Amino acid sequence: MTQSEALSAEALADLRRRYRLERERRVRPDGAQQYVAAEARFGYYAEDPYAAEESGREPARDRVDVAVVGGGFGGILAGARLRRQGIGRVRVVEKGGDFGGTWYWNRYPGIHCDVESHVYLPMLDETGYVPEWKYAPGEEIRRHAVRIAEKFDLYADALFSTTVTSLNWDETSGAWVVTTDRGDEFRATYVVTATGTLTELKLPGIPGIEDFEGHTFHTSRWDYAYTGGTPQGGLAGLSDKRVGVVGTGATGVQVVPELARDAGHLYVFQRTPSTVDVRGNRRTTARDVGADHHGWARERRDNFLGIVSGEHVEDDFVADRWTSSAGLLEKLLPSFRRQDDRAALEAAYEVADAAKMNEVRARVEQVVTDPGTAERLKPWYRYACKRPTFSDLYLQAFNRDNVTLVDTADTQGIERMTARGVVVGGTEYPLDCLVFATGFSVGNSGILSGRLPVHGRGGVQLRDAWRERGPRTLHGFTSNGFPNLIQLGGTQSAPSVNFTHVLDEHAVHAAALVAAAEARGAVIEPSRASEDAWLAVLAEDAPDHEWFHAECTPGYYNGEGRGRPNGAYAYPHGAFAFHQLLQRWREESMDEVLATGTSARG
Repeated sequence: MTQSEALSAEALADLRRRYRLERERRVRPDGAQQYVAAEARFGYYAEDPYAAEESGREPARDRVDVAVVGGGFGGILAGARLRRQGIGRVRVVEKGGDFGGTWYWNRYPGIHCDVESHVYLPMLDETGYVPEWKYAPGEEIRRHAVRIAEKFDLYADALFSTTVTSLNWDETSGAWVVTTDRGDEFRATYVVTATGTLTELKLPGIPGIEDFEGHTFHTSRWDYAYTGGTPQGGLAGLSDKRVGVVGTGATGVQVVPELARDAGHLYVFQRTPSTVDVRGNRRTTARDVGADHHGWARERRDNFLGIVSGEHVEDDFVADRWTSSAGLLEKLLPSFRRQDDRAALEAAYEVADAAKMNEVRARVEQVVTDPGTAERLKPWYRYACKRPTFSDLYLQAFNRDNVTLVDTADTQGIERMTARGVVVGGTEYPLDCLVFATGFSVGNSGILSGRLPVHGRGGVQLRDAWRERGPRTLHGFTSNGFPNLIQLGGTQSAPSVNFTHVLDEHAVHAAALVAAAEARGAVIEPSRASEDAWLAVLAEDAPDHEWFHAECTPGYYNGEGRGRPNGAYAYPHGAFAFHQLLQRWREESMDEVLATGTSARG
């Protein structure tokens, strides 16, 4: 029986109605404004609990070849790739106390990567490291970040516990003036921004949050002094505590089993359930992953990216739930849409998606013993509406007597907080501790958000230059009027479920640009004509997101239900094709951004 035969027109119509109903239960009029930033009176939530005590340092007043803003994997990879190109002084500026980015901040119990570690961890070939687990724990990932930084001597000029506050192009010296919150003011011939998209933690704007007399913290600043234990568990400090957790996305799915095991009682406050598929984590050996020759990691990584990008690949090296669901991702790419009209696309996607989601919901019924709890844990939306999660422990946690699921969909979240606990549906749930697993503000960091002022030629601010018509770049990396400024991981490039692979390809591209500019005594700056040509490429096949995201339950993918903008915001044919495009451009057309004068306008 085919999928089409198994899912009748009537069943699909019923599913559409259920999806709309569940979406409307959760849409809030305040959209993304329901969250508050960890600043001002909530600033203590963002304090660094891991940084070593500093005795102070003298402000930097020197000049370096390249300043890299951000010390997560993007910044580390940019530094490493620049070193491999022979660039001397590379200074990474990082607000955390060490390298690692997301993996420096997130050390909550149960943390693992959700993409196989042998394709997620970059530069395995270059460092000779083979991950110990199919899905590595957070500490293994953090240590690998440090391993890369040490191998490429990135500690030599790094500035930690430091935030860049402005970037200003100085025409006279042909350099960027970089200032920080530690009094630094140094010059850099080139600047690479690697500020990431998930760096500014967010909190739910619950009325009365200040009234709660119990303990609270965000998962990205886990308070082991209160809970006891380590990222491996053993939270003995919670054995007699009533603990609540808000947020059931990727973080919540990993945290809940650990809290359930150790807390006196755990209340999980859920607005929208995640899709929770099989994880199947296990220890691995070099033989398991074919790590018997140089280049094995790149081959495996490219294989994974090809599959999830909808490319034809003979063998599936990773063979997990990401790759088995890749057909759903393929049907959202323009390369698929060109083969059929829109109606055919939507019909094909809907049938495939419904089959996958029925499988996910069936697993909930199989695992969770209480029918009422199982029903509340079923996700009623399309598979790509939220980032999928994977766990062999999360659903099982709700079979424990000390775990209570509190559905907040009808009240669109927790109603309010009191001195004793939280209120949902008029019922107060007394708590000793409330954990915020509410994630990060997407795109609310760095130069794209305007939080980092960037002034280019003539003092023009980047945000102002983009205000009227939106971002203008070549390949998402460089912009006219902002010489020697390279952006990593930003808009108008191509995303992937394996973001470190994207960052590494971006780092290779950035390092090649810098090396070519150095060799030719040139300035990196695209012409407006180059930007226009790239925007035309994006616009030609820009996907129409509205038909898909308008039906999705609220989340950060669709602006909390407000929709996702159509238009030229990303390369539409997937990361695999985008990386090939960049390589061809470096071989054939790089001269178009290398100006030997001080201006590339035209």
